[in-house]
Formats: sequence, structure tokens, C-alpha cells
Amino acid sequence: MNNILDNYNNIVENINNIKKENNINYDINLLAVSKTKPIEDIYALKNNDINFFGENYVQELTAKYDEDNSINFHMIGHLQTNKVKNIVDKVSMIESVDSIKLLKEIDKESKKKNIISNVLFEVNVALEDSKFGFKVEEVEAVIEEAKNYSHVNVCGLMTSAPYTNAPEENIIYFKKLKSLYDDIKNKNDNIDNNINFNTLSMGMSNDYKEAILSGSNEIRIGTDIFGKRNYNK
Repeated sequence: MNNILDNYNNIVENINNIKKENNINYDINLLAVSKTKPIEDIYALKNNDINFFGENYVQELTAKYDEDNSINFHMIGHLQTNKVKNIVDKVSMIESVDSIKLLKEIDKESKKKNIISNVLFEVNVALEDSKFGFKVEEVEAVIEEAKNYSHVNVCGLMTSAPYTNAPEENIIYFKKLKSLYDDIKNKNDNIDNNINFNTLSMGMSNDYKEAILSGSNEIRIGTDIFGKRNYNK
């Protein structure tokens, strides 16, 4: 268990070094992606005052939440509309909103539970067939549509860049999303609506340095914290 905490602290140190070397003066949040890992691995961090975890699967997230409802979860995996009701009140953010249909469902279920759900719009910047998300050119229209929903708070954008052994290749995608993020944030600054951009979620174990250098303020790290995943459980 100690190696999980050590791994986490090593990444925090890396983040701080990147910030220092590049004069970055804003906070960069580290989301520990705990999918397929037992709750004991989460406690290796949570028992050390680290409580910020990402899960990809609804059934796994709800099982862990039922065991300990004090864990702060973000939903980061593809979310089916028929499962929204199972998680809206169990997560502090849904990062993987990839359709208007899903946004409507989150709004509807949040209204039933009298809560406001924080969301990010997932953007498939690289147009990979294997991944979900809006196209870059669709996002501004989706932002306008989102203003009609009173029980969602749109906090920013998220992307998963292509897996590559040359992470510098992903900078073009990260910078493209950062440009879109800044444009939307500036257009909606000081406007009384539910568009309150504060999170640009980009970068994973293999490319988080490049993401940070491109403007990410949240990175999602699983393997480099918890080790290789076991999908056979």
C-alpha cells in the first residue's frame, strides 16, 4: 500500500517541477483513477487525506460508494442514459457528458433529487472512432443548449488523447481544446448562467506532462498510481 502513496507523491512532485520550470502559477488537480482497483487501494490515499478519485464504470463506482459514501468520486467513463439515476447523487462531477441526450437525462434526474450536477463536456478532439465525445465544432452549440437546463453546472471540458509512444504528438490536440476552452470561458465570463468554466481535464499517465504544458488543470492518472489494471476480476 505504501507504494501507492509513494507513486501519488512522485506525480505530485513531477507536477510541481513542471509548474516551477514553466512558470505555471495555477493549481493542477490530480485525479486518482481507481477503476478495477479494490477499495483498499483507495484507502491507501484516502487515509492520507487524499480524496479525489475517478471511476469509469457505474456498477463499480456505486459498489464502492455503498461501502463508503465519503469517497469523492468523479465519473469519467462512458455513461449510458439509463444509468444516470444510479450515480447523479453519488459523484461530485460527471466528466464524460458526450451527448445532448445524456445532458438532458442528468438534468432530469438531478431535478428529481433536488441537486445541481457538475459536468464536463467530453470532446473527441482527435476524432478517434474508438472514443466518445463531441466534435470540436459542435461544442459551442452544445454550450448554448446547456443554458436551458437548470440542474446542471457546466464546469469545463475533458478529452482523452490518442495513446502513443510519442506523447508530444498529442500536444496539437491538447492545445486545440485549450483554445476552445478559453474561447468559451471568455464569452461566458460574468454572465449569469450555468456555464462556469474552471476545469480543463486533459492528460493521463503517458502524456500528462504535455497536457500540463498545453494548459490542463486536471490530470487523470491510474496506472502510474495504482499499477496495471486487472480487467479479469
